[in-house]
Amino acid sequence: METKELILTRIALTTMLLAAGQPADAQSGNPVFQYTLTVPEPSSHFYHVELYTSGWERDTIELKMPQWMPGYYQIMDYASSVENMSASDEKGDGISVERLDENTWSIEGTRNKSILIGYDIHTERKFVANSYVDESHAYIVPENSFLYADGFLQLPVMVRVETEGRWNNIATGLERVAGAQGEFRAADFDILYDCPLLIGDLEELPPFTINGIEHRFTGYEMGDFDKVLFMDNLKKVVEAAIHIIGDIPYDQYTFIGTGPGRGGIEHLNNTTVSFDGNRLTKPRAMNSMMNFLAHEYFHNYNVKRIRPCELGPFDYDAQNRTNLLWVSEGLSVYYEYLIVKRAGLTDTETLLSDLEGNINTVENNPARFYQSLVQASYSTWEEGPFGTQGEDKNRSISYYQKGPVVGLLLDFAIRNATQNRKSLDDVMQLLYWKYYKNEHRGFTDAEFQQACETVAGKSLTPLFEYVYTTKEVDYNSYLNPGGLNLVQEPDRQQGKKYHLILVDEPDSLQSVILKSWVQQP
Repeated sequence: METKELILTRIALTTMLLAAGQPADAQSGNPVFQYTLTVPEPSSHFYHVELYTSGWERDTIELKMPQWMPGYYQIMDYASSVENMSASDEKGDGISVERLDENTWSIEGTRNKSILIGYDIHTERKFVANSYVDESHAYIVPENSFLYADGFLQLPVMVRVETEGRWNNIATGLERVAGAQGEFRAADFDILYDCPLLIGDLEELPPFTINGIEHRFTGYEMGDFDKVLFMDNLKKVVEAAIHIIGDIPYDQYTFIGTGPGRGGIEHLNNTTVSFDGNRLTKPRAMNSMMNFLAHEYFHNYNVKRIRPCELGPFDYDAQNRTNLLWVSEGLSVYYEYLIVKRAGLTDTETLLSDLEGNINTVENNPARFYQSLVQASYSTWEEGPFGTQGEDKNRSISYYQKGPVVGLLLDFAIRNATQNRKSLDDVMQLLYWKYYKNEHRGFTDAEFQQACETVAGKSLTPLFEYVYTTKEVDYNSYLNPGGLNLVQEPDRQQGKKYHLILVDEPDSLQSVILKSWVQQP
């Protein structure tokens, strides 16, 4: 337990550092938020957070720990990992802390005072949506770490990480304070919560630059693989993704490899991904990893900027439900296949095989008769991103599976309607420039369909029945005009198996669409 003298010293030090590094608008009379993060005993799997806050004109404030992490649509109960919370004023005297509910604490005696609040976070599980610390590294999820106050999410935030000489590097999308080791700032809490931190003896791969913008890959336990080839491939993937939208909306981008495991979470200027380079010795494994990274990178456009209106500004205290995860996630799956193909890293056979996998999963799941794409999107908070896996597993579908299938049909419908002058790429560009860049907001369900129909120049209501209802999909009415057919054959294990094949003797439009779609010269 800290002595009163040590508390006073820490408040004085924090005040000095705050004055040196805090953004100017924090001096406008609004409350100040500065966090200090330490890992005193990594082997205990705990880390310690201190919040220095001042500028309050009320006697009592309520602080909350977020309930979830944008990008992973599940209630995570982060507050359950908080232990040993205490608070002191600028005199070093203890002040009252009361836990009001599962993720809210009340702090008394805050008016016109500088307050230091300390608490420990216990970590148990290695997962991209959870913090985790051990002797060799610390992966810090901000939503799992930093308290906020309702009504003040728009204020700037400072974060200081004290590694005590234990580790050599910190990877994060947060802005670094020039000349200050381990000091970071965020324009508001949304930016803070969008930037996990990976701390340890990290390895950085050779960065690449696109249009003057640096792209980096930094990670923990990266493994043994051809790192030059890997980064060359990744650059091609990023270039292909950028070409779809035609804009780079960040100053720097960082891929953060959190070590072996599963999962990835997208952010505005970074992504945290489970990564094990030891598996990349075979072409199939390299292709799978490029698909994964293409998906997470494309999310910096599709969901972080091209987003449903329900996904920002965020409510961190409750489920943020939307019908449109089939767009945010499902279309990102579709584009991961296209991006890797357009990057020249796979062939047409692989592209068709990837899509066949989604089609076969959808068509062999009896839940397609019970749940629509919008229902799967809305219900993910209870059922998970891949549908219910328990006793009702035959009653729910995955937008990760049916979403890319509808994306394929939508792309071909637009190409056919416009004689291949337009495609789904044009829809994504319209959404990006109209809603994100010009109107600074998300889009509604109706606005997404309207954007598709604007690009197609015709009504697409029959196709959108595959989104809003459980109507059986008539694949070939959409695929055949683009030079593809879906054929079925019996299969002992799955019951039925589907293959995508090229049309024999395609007409001129079929040839044009197919060559354009697969980026074939």
